[in-house]
Amino acid sequence: MHAFANHVPAVVLRLDRNPFHHGTLGAVRSLGRKGVEVHAVVEAGGGPMGRSRYLRAVHAGPAGGLDPEAPEALVECLAGVSERIGRPAVLVAMDDLSAIAVSRVAPMLRDRFRIPHQPGDLPARVADKAELSRLCSRWDVPHPETVVPAGGTEAAEAAWRLGLPVVAKWSRPWLLPTGADGLRSTTLVHTTAEARRLYERSAEAGSRLLLQRFLPAGPDTDWFFHGAFTRGGRPLLAGSGRKELSWPVRTGLTAVGRWLPDPAVEEAALRLAERLGYQGILDLDFRRDERGVFRLVDFNPRPGAQFRLFTDAAGLDVVQAMYLDLTGQRVPQPTGGAGRVFVAENYALLAAVRGRSLPRRRPAAEPAPPTPGPAAERGRVEAAWFAADDVRPFLAMLAAFLGRGAAKGARALRGVPAQGRRTARAVVRAPRQRGRERPGVTSAGPVSRPAPPEASAEPDELVSR
Repeated sequence: MHAFANHVPAVVLRLDRNPFHHGTLGAVRSLGRKGVEVHAVVEAGGGPMGRSRYLRAVHAGPAGGLDPEAPEALVECLAGVSERIGRPAVLVAMDDLSAIAVSRVAPMLRDRFRIPHQPGDLPARVADKAELSRLCSRWDVPHPETVVPAGGTEAAEAAWRLGLPVVAKWSRPWLLPTGADGLRSTTLVHTTAEARRLYERSAEAGSRLLLQRFLPAGPDTDWFFHGAFTRGGRPLLAGSGRKELSWPVRTGLTAVGRWLPDPAVEEAALRLAERLGYQGILDLDFRRDERGVFRLVDFNPRPGAQFRLFTDAAGLDVVQAMYLDLTGQRVPQPTGGAGRVFVAENYALLAAVRGRSLPRRRPAAEPAPPTPGPAAERGRVEAAWFAADDVRPFLAMLAAFLGRGAAKGARALRGVPAQGRRTARAVVRAPRQRGRERPGVTSAGPVSRPAPPEASAEPDELVSR
């Protein structure tokens, strides 16, 4: 275990409304286990994370939410939190909106918080999908072919030229209005007419539409990189990993992931961080195309939800590394850790059931991944929620998750005729019938048909986005 002076408190900031954000709990536990006094500033209450024994207090976010283009309300909120704590603290932003807002008001918070130095509104620049595409092109980082159309006709033509289906993204998803019908940060577009209609909603979305060549998902195509960096983009702790399961299936967050070093992913990520002069924590998403090239598809200027996967043999992770760096302590050289597995229990269960499989084996033609470190690390599993020394968040998550599922099921059944309800009950009471095939369905799922654009990106109704 490395030495750890814990005299400086930490404030974990999350402004999104996802009560099942396990990354926030991971940060609370990571620092709390080192004896750091940890506070959380969150929207919509603390959720299961608020039950952690390692959390000193939960503070409400800005009243009425936060306008990312006018983040002054965050200054008032955090100033109040600082007054209650009574001394300067390290500030850890856990979502894109928080990271962007903090970088914009950082000069007004320097006396109260220790914050990574991010020049020139950097978090907003790299989180902007259109700007990221430009940076990748400038610095020769592989990226999906991208078009930013200037009109509806150009959007339709670009969709046709890229090859349908195409991925449509809003360049600044944090500006999307809450509850806007049909406006999602990412949508799979199947026709040129859909591309045109989306472009015509640009003013409503609040940012530019961009279209990207679709990279099909498959076994071992989705990878990620997490890192903590000091000034000048020098890495303190970094690693690459592969998604074994994701939720929603093949399109979403990491439900099961494994730390696997990959030179191409790591070289691209480290080069980008150095060119940007990045300081702090980042989370990058890559997808491997049909030619085996890893292409950067997303840049998140904050810890990824699965950051605890990248914990070395001495227990060091990216949140601890940033804390040590910002408090003037030496960050030890990382040792071991490759081969570890991360499991987000709730999402892994949904992904396994919906995908009708556990993580698939590597194809026979694919070379074996690099051999992990010490044998003890190969089977080491990090759970997102369950921890023997901090059980209450897991129990709270389980109760909320099952309760939400039961409520959704009850509402669905209320709209089904009596005969349908009897049929549903019969299926539940006779599980063996679930394996029987029906027309158009095989044991591997429905036969292949073009999916509607909404279905391709729609999360399961049990999951709060």
